[in-house]
Amino acid sequence: MDSILVKGGTELAGAIPIAGAKNACLTLMPATLLSDGPLTLTNAPRLSDIRTMTELLRSLGTEVTTLQDGQVLALSSHALSSTRADYDIVRKMRASILVLGPLLAREGHAEVSLPGGCAIGARPVDLHLKGLEALGAELDLRDGYVHAKAPAGGLQGGVVDFPIVSVGATENVLMAATLARGTTTIKNAAREPEIVDLARCLRAMGARIDGEGTDTITVEGVDTLGSATHRVVTDRIELGTYMLAPAICGGWVECLGGSIELLGAFCEKLDAAGISVEETPNGLKVSRKNGRVQAVDVTTEPFPGFPTDLQAQMMALLCTAEGTSVLHETIFENRFMHAPELMRMGARIDVQGGTARVTGVERLKGAPVMATDLRASVSLILAGLAAEGETTVNRVYHLDRGYERVEHKLGAVGAHVERIAGQ
Repeated sequence: MDSILVKGGTELAGAIPIAGAKNACLTLMPATLLSDGPLTLTNAPRLSDIRTMTELLRSLGTEVTTLQDGQVLALSSHALSSTRADYDIVRKMRASILVLGPLLAREGHAEVSLPGGCAIGARPVDLHLKGLEALGAELDLRDGYVHAKAPAGGLQGGVVDFPIVSVGATENVLMAATLARGTTTIKNAAREPEIVDLARCLRAMGARIDGEGTDTITVEGVDTLGSATHRVVTDRIELGTYMLAPAICGGWVECLGGSIELLGAFCEKLDAAGISVEETPNGLKVSRKNGRVQAVDVTTEPFPGFPTDLQAQMMALLCTAEGTSVLHETIFENRFMHAPELMRMGARIDVQGGTARVTGVERLKGAPVMATDLRASVSLILAGLAAEGETTVNRVYHLDRGYERVEHKLGAVGAHVERIAGQ
């Protein structure tokens, strides 16, 4: 199993190209199931999660061809051979549930394993199911699978009013509604850039959608969707991660392809902490304003609030800030599993439920640490950039799900980051 070795204490200087968004691409790929015409996605990230979704789509009969070193995906679902998404693939990635809505809308039935074999509850799949039920779907949960069936004549437009904001459920219902008969109104819809990106792609395929980016999306169903070519939006989480690198260890980095509108709330917190973010013709240039980073309080919220997927990386920054910061995690439970690993490096963190108090220290110390999830992985690498000595981050298979060639991108701007192949 690979690990990442980080030698801290070096300031950064240079440009980092930001990839297409993982979370957007994982939603755009199942959109091919809505049409028998080709869908071409450009600016695709080269990640293990993308390969998993490719495997899933191929198991359904979709033709997937990777071009230009994996940055272009050519998909065609003109001859689907199955409507069953098997556990052996779905268990690898929760985003697999996003094939349910498209399959149900186009084929009238689908069998999709519950992601990870989990029970309904945490990161609730029940919101996806309730949304599809509002369009007339008949659902039966048995043997670890969702057995879904559309009424005679196909899904019907309806009103979907989510009790809480859910990105995945919004995406699933939005795709299904494009082929439903009549008008669908999605209330309390997620507003993330990935939702906007999906709507733009679906519209290019012939869908009639209005209101994306607001909390109410209206969809007029059409009989069929066609072909399209679509560029995947910039990955705002990778963008925010690399923006934090010079904030943590000094110097400057220009994040190519970045824009403030993708991360408004995040940029506001960086400004309050003493980090300069300047727009350039090619992206965003980030550096410290002067001296030590200042403590700030952070509460994670759905877009346009502070992203939960940047909470771990922000905590790494605040570990060396002047003063005490308070981080409130409101989106996911158990999202502070990186805190004990940061404490192994000398961080002062007190976690109580969904709240973490971080009292900054002048310097972290390198140590062997273990990655517990995707965002925790990269937060420990960032912490290593600011630490004295060497930090070894173990179990980095999580990392490859969401960051392509992180050691190369950081190495290109002066960081000492090396991947150590596992035995």
